[in-house]
Amino acid sequence: MKRLKICLAASSGGHFEQLLMLKPLLKEYDGFFLTERTTYKAQVKGAKMKYVLQVNREEKLCWFKLLVNAFLSLGIYIFERPNVIVCTGVLAMIPMCMLVKLFGGKVIYIESFAKITSPTKTGKLIYKFADKFYVQWESMKVFYPKAECLGGIY
Repeated sequence: MKRLKICLAASSGGHFEQLLMLKPLLKEYDGFFLTERTTYKAQVKGAKMKYVLQVNREEKLCWFKLLVNAFLSLGIYIFERPNVIVCTGVLAMIPMCMLVKLFGGKVIYIESFAKITSPTKTGKLIYKFADKFYVQWESMKVFYPKAECLGGIY
C-alpha cells in the first residue's frame, strides 16, 4: 500500500507559524512544507522545505508571480506527488491546492486564527473545492456553513 504524502502549505509569517503546529504529522506521514521564499527563508529542522515566490495582490506583478508559482508548483507536484495538502493560505498557495485537487488528491484548508469576523479571499476561493474546510472560530461558520470548527490549532 502506498504511503500517504502530505504537503503542509502556507505563506510566510503568521500563516506559517500556525502550520508549524501540524509538524507532528510529518512523523506519521511522508511530507514536506511549502512556503514563500522571503528574505528570512523559513526553515524547519528535520523537515523537507519547498518554496514558491511571495505574492502580494497589491503588487503590479501579482498575476505574473502567480503564473510563475503555478509552474513552480507543478514542478514540485511532479517531484513530490502529495496525496493531501493542508493549507492555511494565502494567495501563493492556491496553485498547489488546485494541482492536488486536479490530480485526485485531497485539499484541507484551515482558515486563519486571526479571522474572527470576516473571511479571507483565499478562504472564499478554496472553500468551493476543499474536501475539508476548518475554521478556528464558531463565528466564521456564518461565512462557511459547511466548515467544521475545531477551535484553534495553537
